[in-house]
Order: sequence, then structure tokens, then C-alpha cells
Amino acid sequence: MPFDFATAVLRRLPPETAHHLALRAMALGLGPRRSSERPRLAQTLWGRRFPNPLGLAAGLDKDAEAPAGFLAAGFGFVEVGTLTPQPQIGNPKPRLFRLTEDAALINRMGFNSRGHAEAKARLAKRDRGGGIVGVNIGKNKDQTDTVADYVAGVTTFGPLADYLTVNVSSPNTPGLRALQAKGPLIELVEAVKTARDRLVLADPPPILVKVAPDLSGEERQAIAEVALEHRLDGLIVSNTTVSRPDSLRSAHRDEAGGLSGRPLRDLALAALADFHRLTDGRLLLIGVGGIESGADAYRRIRAGASLVQVYSALVYQGPGLIPRLLDELESLLERDGFATLGDAVGAGLPSSL
Repeated sequence: MPFDFATAVLRRLPPETAHHLALRAMALGLGPRRSSERPRLAQTLWGRRFPNPLGLAAGLDKDAEAPAGFLAAGFGFVEVGTLTPQPQIGNPKPRLFRLTEDAALINRMGFNSRGHAEAKARLAKRDRGGGIVGVNIGKNKDQTDTVADYVAGVTTFGPLADYLTVNVSSPNTPGLRALQAKGPLIELVEAVKTARDRLVLADPPPILVKVAPDLSGEERQAIAEVALEHRLDGLIVSNTTVSRPDSLRSAHRDEAGGLSGRPLRDLALAALADFHRLTDGRLLLIGVGGIESGADAYRRIRAGASLVQVYSALVYQGPGLIPRLLDELESLLERDGFATLGDAVGAGLPSSL
């Protein structure tokens, strides 16, 4: 198939070059076009209809260049960003590495972003009826008033986003992960919620926080308490990991940055299941990290995720991943007697697949 061939060609190029070329192609409408509608998999969450639960994770379309192209390829939703208020170039190159033998990536991009203004102009032109687009917001590296940057993200994108994600878990911005501690997190959550409410929107966007997979049990407990007590709309579990499993075989395994892809799968699944337990199933969760098949997505859903996201698997499998994963997921739901995907959320991990 032409898109499988294109994926193979892109993988012969330097990773960041391939990333930019693929993104440009999607922005120009050169990607596949398939319906995202899957009645058995559809859900209405936060008053928004998701035609299927498979989303594109933040990090691929950082500056909101191609959300329409990815939605047209069959994704149920797309998350753009991470976006910072002011443009910044990020960390020195090379900063993105394929660990091909491990079906993984390591990145230390450092919130490279062309800033709020450019993405705002793009998102203002999009058809709001064309699919669900979330915006992932962060802080500039040299900003001393951290909360102000996140408030700016809410103010800028609140009127344009279907949901907002507060990214406090990237390992590539110094000090960022400290925002997951209880005190700073309460301050940040209250500030962004207040900023959203001041927009006086008829349909204000839900606010989620994206957390790391490397948190201790005590840190997870604290985040769960903040999420429930301060009425967050959801958590995204999880970001990349700073850990390095002994199983890694690639020559790039010791590169600094966040590891994503297959080696993250079990760690991210365990973190998700823990947050589902800690929140007693009362908080909407999005599962991400190492998902590369319908079986992987099904485990996250049964562990408590209502939605799932992919990124690294798309790099290795190309856009054909989207229908394959959704087909497999539908088959597993049917096999286990679930009439809808919603019936399987939090049903408990299956004994086998």
C-alpha cells in the first residue's frame, strides 16, 4: 500500500526530518482518508461525542499544523502541542532517536514551539464540527512565573479547544515534573480552572493533567486526591519515562530524554490501573504509552481508560495502524460480550487475550 511504502521511506531519514515531512504531508491533505465512525466504540464524554476512542497523542503535531489531516485519517480525536506562550527552539539537535530494535523512541525536544499566536490563528480557522481537538499547554523554559504561562494557555486556547491538557510531566524542561507535587499542583489546578471560568464560555473545555509514569505510590495518591478534591476533568496517564529497562537493545538506549513506545507499555498500564483504583473510577482517564495494537488498547480500557492515544507506534506502523487497532478492539469487545466500549471501561484486566 502507498502509505506503508511512505512509512518505510520516512524511516530511512533522520527522525526529526521524517517527522517534519510526515506532518507537512498531513497538513496538505496527502494522508489517508477514512471514516472515524465506529458505532460500537463511540462515546459521549464531557458532552462531546468521540466517534472512536483512539487519539493522536501530543508531541507529533506540536503547532497545530495538521489536526484536520489526522482526523481525516480515522482518529477519534487529536491532541496538539505542547504549546508555550512564546516561541522557543527547544533543545539542541539531535534530540529525537529511534530505538528500532525496541520499537521505541527517545526524545529530548524541550517544548520546541512556535508559540501561542501561530497555533491560535490556525485553530481559529478550523471547522469545530470536523472532530475533537485538544490542546496541550506548557511553560517556556526561562519563565519564572510558571502559573502565568499555563493561565495564558487557558486564556488563549480555551475558546478554541475541545479540551485542555496541562502538561506537568515532560522530563525535558528543567523543574517541570516538580509541578506534580501536591502543593504546586493545587496552586496550578486552581489557577487554570479560574482562568477557564473567567472566559464565560457556553461550553467551557474540560481540563486534564498529564502525569508521568515514574511517580511513586505516594505521589500518585497525592495527585489522585488533588484531582478529586479540586474537580479536575481527567488525567492522561502517562508521559514518557526517564527509566531505562534492561531489555533495551538499541545503541541509542542511553540517550538522555523521555523513552516512549513498547518498553513503556507495562509501566504506563500499571500507572493507569493505579490511578483508576485511587480515584475509585470517578475520574475520566486517557491511557497512553506503548499502545501498538487493539489488545494493548483493550487492556487500558479494562484498566480504567475511556480513551487511548498513540504516537510511537504510528512512527513504526504508519497510518495503517489506525484501522487495524480499531478492528482488533471491536473484535475483543465482541469476544467478551461487551455491547459497547463504555461497558468495558474499568471492567478489570482480562486473564488472557
